[in-house]
Amino acid sequence: MKKAFTTTTKAKGQKAFRSIALAIVFCFIAFTAWAQTGATVKGAVTNATTQKPLDYVSVVLLQLPDSAVAASEMTDAAGAYTFAQVKPGRYTVKALMVGFTPGRSMAFEVKQQVVQVPGIALQERSNALQEVVVKGQKPLLEQEADRVVMNVEQLNTAGDNALEVLKYAPGVRLDKDDNILFRGSGSVQVLINGKMTYMSGAELQSYLKSLPASAVSKVELIANPPASFDAAGTAGIINIKLKRDETLGMNGSANLGTGYGKYEKVWGGLNLNYNTGKVSLYTRLNAGHYNSFNRLILKRNINDSLYNQVNYWHPVTNSYNVTAGADYFISKKHTVGIMAKGYASPENTLTTSNSTNYDAAGKTFGRMSMHNPKESGTDNYSLNLNYKFDIDSTGRSLTLDADYVNYSSYADEHFTNNFYTASGEATQAPLQLRSFSKGEASIRSLKVDYVQPFGKGYKAEAGFKTSRVSNESDIRFEEQQEQEWVNDGKRTNSFVYNETIHAAYLSLNGKLSEKLSMKAGLRAEQTIADGHSATTGEKINPDYLKFFPSVFVSYNANKNNQFSVSYSRRISRPSYRSINPFTFYADPYTAIQGNPFLQPSFSNSLQFNYNYKSFQLLSLSYIETNDFVSNVIKQNDETKVSISRPENLSKATYLSASSGGSLPVKDWWTATLQLEGSYNTVTSPLQGSEYNHSRFSWSASTEENFNLPKDYKLQLSAYYMSPSVQGLYKTKAGYQLDLGAQKILLGGKATLSLKLRDVFNTSRFRANLAYNNVNMYWQNQWESRRLNLTFDYKFGSSKVKTARNRKSGTSEEEGRL
Repeated sequence: MKKAFTTTTKAKGQKAFRSIALAIVFCFIAFTAWAQTGATVKGAVTNATTQKPLDYVSVVLLQLPDSAVAASEMTDAAGAYTFAQVKPGRYTVKALMVGFTPGRSMAFEVKQQVVQVPGIALQERSNALQEVVVKGQKPLLEQEADRVVMNVEQLNTAGDNALEVLKYAPGVRLDKDDNILFRGSGSVQVLINGKMTYMSGAELQSYLKSLPASAVSKVELIANPPASFDAAGTAGIINIKLKRDETLGMNGSANLGTGYGKYEKVWGGLNLNYNTGKVSLYTRLNAGHYNSFNRLILKRNINDSLYNQVNYWHPVTNSYNVTAGADYFISKKHTVGIMAKGYASPENTLTTSNSTNYDAAGKTFGRMSMHNPKESGTDNYSLNLNYKFDIDSTGRSLTLDADYVNYSSYADEHFTNNFYTASGEATQAPLQLRSFSKGEASIRSLKVDYVQPFGKGYKAEAGFKTSRVSNESDIRFEEQQEQEWVNDGKRTNSFVYNETIHAAYLSLNGKLSEKLSMKAGLRAEQTIADGHSATTGEKINPDYLKFFPSVFVSYNANKNNQFSVSYSRRISRPSYRSINPFTFYADPYTAIQGNPFLQPSFSNSLQFNYNYKSFQLLSLSYIETNDFVSNVIKQNDETKVSISRPENLSKATYLSASSGGSLPVKDWWTATLQLEGSYNTVTSPLQGSEYNHSRFSWSASTEENFNLPKDYKLQLSAYYMSPSVQGLYKTKAGYQLDLGAQKILLGGKATLSLKLRDVFNTSRFRANLAYNNVNMYWQNQWESRRLNLTFDYKFGSSKVKTARNRKSGTSEEEGRL
């Protein structure tokens, strides 16, 4: 156990943090003062025929004599434009707008005073089109400077949910409990539209399962995030971007689907957008009914005996998901936005467990059965307020985000445990237990980001964020004794945890040459927390200040060959549930226990990429994680009880090489291939002995898309994963094959999709766990083979009108919202 920080250490950390924040403020002042030189240039653009002002005209300031672009702007509702901080020299202004002939001003001289440019009148083209149809198809995978982007709309995701979509992304897997793994690690931060979800693993899984794949636009994989992102997640960040239509007028989409595996499923959704150019409104509604199962086979060798346990989990879930928001473009410089989200997921679950015990000779010497009906529910709602100020045409901007998130859950369970001899006779009266648990968490967050260009092609970014989390959980267990319910002290607990994180960052980036660019940043995060268990009396008071540098270098040899290298240091804080010290018994032999003394883990990550055109020929990745957290099972050979508890282990390393991308085999056939090899090691003292294990593993996946006549499409996808190491688990190989078909209907507005997932019913998690007196085999199987049928329909305007053809300065906010 690591020693607690002293009061003196806390004071020093807080003083250091304040010094960093003050230094960043001084940087703001210095950059702002430096940028305040230059004159102001003003003017206006009108329609030559009607003499009325033209708004949203692209206006470009050109420096003479070589007509180099010095700045660009858009006219406002009065047809006016302003260029600030223009350096002395000779200039001209050019105005462009679709449907009009380009116009240009007379040349003028800029000194120190304000320059009023004579008005520019644009002539309408006689053959101007009234509207432009936007068409085109993106590749499945796109490589950007700091991330890989998967365009989900290029997949046949009929009947899939948002969690299942992630399995198509390179380097992403799901473990035995549906936890998301990226680059071989479960310590990955998952964002929705660029914003933190503040959910635990199980809560995030439930939320993503409630979102149909048709609601997802893109998945961004950011191995080494820059300093402007939170430092959480040692493996990096996965950003799930939901669909948002930016065309003018009223438009939207609707979907309806049904599926069947062993049980029935049905879901539907509606997505509406209304955009006037000045105001943008949007809403997304999704609902679903999901009946499924999960079967866990657990074999435990204790001394010379075998305990063979089969758990069958049968949940019936109804989920409801709503998002609504609005953006108001006050002017070309000021934008405000608001977004509200709500999510509810009531569930009825029946869990049964049957355990058969065998002696060394293979003869049965006892049995146990459990019957566990459960009613539970999860509710989540959040509110986001956003403001952006585009200060001037040089790119200076200020962005503010304020967030409030509330999460609550409950579970009402009853347990009936029966114990039998080998012949089936009861050895004791049934053990009757019941429990009621509830949890509630609230998060408040405020974030400010500032961008300041300077010099020639350079830019500084800085920001500050503070967040406050309040988390309470309570579980009450009772045991039936002589027809009365009596409190069970060893299973009852109340836990309160509060956490505050202050963060500040500064980054610089620019082009060192025509082919070479670089970005470097430093982020500081101070964590102050306080937690205590009312039942056990245990308290935790972590307080620490940590620094997280990041560096990115990219080199474009030519238009086809791109190279990049990146480094970042990251942190993975323990989840709120994992530090709750109470012990929860899933059945008489199996329990889960929190660890209030968990420490955060830290990683150093290196990434190298070489891209040829749109194909990632080579990606090398190395992650070294210290104090990483893994579930460690402590087994009592006398009581036969196994308790799983998260603990800090010493060191884990992950080295991988991968290659993949899309290949146009024929005009009608596109193949997307991914191949990865990795070498994982885990070394740590473990329960009094040294644990050291390493293994090479590899995986391959393919996505084949065939465009057939009469708007038919066929899809075949498959993956294979060799045996590997996941923490202390040694997993076995797995593979899956999917088949799908699509038909485009109603002139491209509708799509009918059919998909058969896991054709041979081979998808399952299998692993061995062996150290000290622990010797277990896991096999987790779920309803992976399903036949899904979905119908998607788009309605409203699908065209961009030339009267509002513009590029706004709010793309960052729309991505966040």
